[in-house]
Amino acid sequence: MPAHHPMLESLWIVPLLPLLGSAVNGLLGAKWPNKYVTATAITSTGLSFLCAVEAVREFFHSGQALFHKEFFTWITAGSFRAGFDLQMDQLTVVMVLVVTGVGWLIHIYSIGYMAHEGGYYRFFSYLNLFMFFMLILVLAANYALLFVGWEGVGLSSYLLIGFWFLKKSASDAGKKAFIVNRIGDFGFMLGMFLLFRAFGTLDFAQIFAKADLWPKDAMGHLGTLTIACLLLFMGATGKSAQLPLYVWLPDAMEGPTPVSALIHAATMVTAGVYVVARSHILFSHSPTAMLVVAIVGCATAFFAATIGLVQTDIKKVLAYSTVSQLGYMFLACGVGAFTAGIFHLMTHAFFKALLFLAAGSVIHAMGGEQEMPKMGGLGKKIRWTYATMLIATLAIAGIPPFAGFFSKDAILFASLQSKAGGLVLYAVGLLAAVLTAFYMFRLIFLTFSGQPRYEEKKVHVHESPWSMRGPLVVLAILSTVGGWFALPTLYGGADHFANFLGPVFGAREAVQTGAEAAAHQLELILSGVAVVAALVGLAVAYWLYIRNPRKADDLATSMKPAYTTLLNKYYVDEFYAAAVVRPLVWLSTNVFWKAIDVAGIDGTVNGIAHGTSATGDGVRHSQSGNTRSYAVWVVAGAIVVLAMIFFWPSASKIAVGLVR
Repeated sequence: MPAHHPMLESLWIVPLLPLLGSAVNGLLGAKWPNKYVTATAITSTGLSFLCAVEAVREFFHSGQALFHKEFFTWITAGSFRAGFDLQMDQLTVVMVLVVTGVGWLIHIYSIGYMAHEGGYYRFFSYLNLFMFFMLILVLAANYALLFVGWEGVGLSSYLLIGFWFLKKSASDAGKKAFIVNRIGDFGFMLGMFLLFRAFGTLDFAQIFAKADLWPKDAMGHLGTLTIACLLLFMGATGKSAQLPLYVWLPDAMEGPTPVSALIHAATMVTAGVYVVARSHILFSHSPTAMLVVAIVGCATAFFAATIGLVQTDIKKVLAYSTVSQLGYMFLACGVGAFTAGIFHLMTHAFFKALLFLAAGSVIHAMGGEQEMPKMGGLGKKIRWTYATMLIATLAIAGIPPFAGFFSKDAILFASLQSKAGGLVLYAVGLLAAVLTAFYMFRLIFLTFSGQPRYEEKKVHVHESPWSMRGPLVVLAILSTVGGWFALPTLYGGADHFANFLGPVFGAREAVQTGAEAAAHQLELILSGVAVVAALVGLAVAYWLYIRNPRKADDLATSMKPAYTTLLNKYYVDEFYAAAVVRPLVWLSTNVFWKAIDVAGIDGTVNGIAHGTSATGDGVRHSQSGNTRSYAVWVVAGAIVVLAMIFFWPSASKIAVGLVR
């Protein structure tokens, strides 16, 4: 690597800056006024973003060749080495710009949102720490270092979700996120151990080069790569909230809204998608693992969308929307369209961050109210928030020319072309798209349209300050133009985003991308179908919540069993509590604690102690200080010794030996 690329050569600066910001605020922030805390947090993340932009510029200048550098050795054990090795390729470019760019906007937004909250310095310290770990995750050049970032974002999310730790629901949500993620991480660790056993290293370049030469596992055959991929995907289902480990994410809404935007949009939840895409060579050697990823992604997209239909908390709707959209990303990866999955990851970061931040602006305007039935008519009072949230809604619903249309279209097209169950995957994905458009426009109509359903005398509705509005506007622009990289494909041209990521994903996607005229014609037809699906969802929402508002209540009453099931989220949490949580708590309390720990271990240790104490206490009485009792003991001892000498021959020899 030529020496005239100083930022690439010093790539460690990008994650270091947020870490320094976190340390400074964490150690000194308690004694500082808010403006110093703000300056530290915003400057450190802003400089990190600028350094990332410069590193990307140098990456392009160097001809987009993979940059890899070993900064220092972290662990050595025999032939094993895990170093602080960072790399930059086209996939890293997308991830690092999304993490630092969107992350910085969320930091700026947080200034206004958290201005009157206690623990201001603590919040920004955690937020900076989160960004540090996420950057380590996406810049790492081996699984060991990636795992440090992977666990780090889990820790940071626990701190941020439970930020209001005096509130029981918030501390419970933080613990739930932490524990559910540990379940997935257990699988991830086993996957890493298996990869090391198979390849003798955890470096991406070496593993992927060796794996490329391995024969593909047959469908249904659980070979080494298939098992490793399934274990890595187990970690991804935890971090990226897929079935069955999605339950932590909706509860994570207990954290402050900027946390929801950071965790659920740009960063943590996309880590699982990133790992699957980064490990695409391994996954492409295992049709079984790919099919599992596609099915789980598709099922999650539909499952979460159905729950989102009836939720009334504005942040809960967006939470289930996130779970659903992540399902789309895994569906793309599962059918081999890794580029489409990363494309949706990027566009989703824009419009979902915007949705959460706009929801935060609504909550701010309503004085903390999150229930949509208690809103209404806000469109005329908070116009900036309404306009930006509408743009994000159009994007997530897949209405052209907004960003979500292009990425969702690419995923649906790729899923239909998939050899394994393509038509079913496409149909379920399309149905989920209809549901998405419905529940998102339901949110818009309930919140911003109609008559106010709150007491206007008690609630002073007001627009957010510019520190909050600014990021909304920037994200609205990105949500509009973010998908235009793929615009030429509609006219038979090149897909710039796919071409850019080509060196990472290579020719593996040639089948899925379909350059033939017939495939292009089919893609145009499917684009039209997707738009119609989105418009159907919009029309139904408009009919139910604008034209016939009472009809929605009538439907809920007439379909009460289904409505109640969806409102209670299919009772999955209750099932987990009954089948897993309560039995484990009972087992740990009554067996491991009371029986084994208290009765067994403590009982043994305490019994020995009591026995020793009792023996000592008994012997102690022989030391009475009474001369006559001592004389008795001497005589008794002499009699015992004489008896041993005369009646036990061997004892006499021992006694004589002792005397000598």
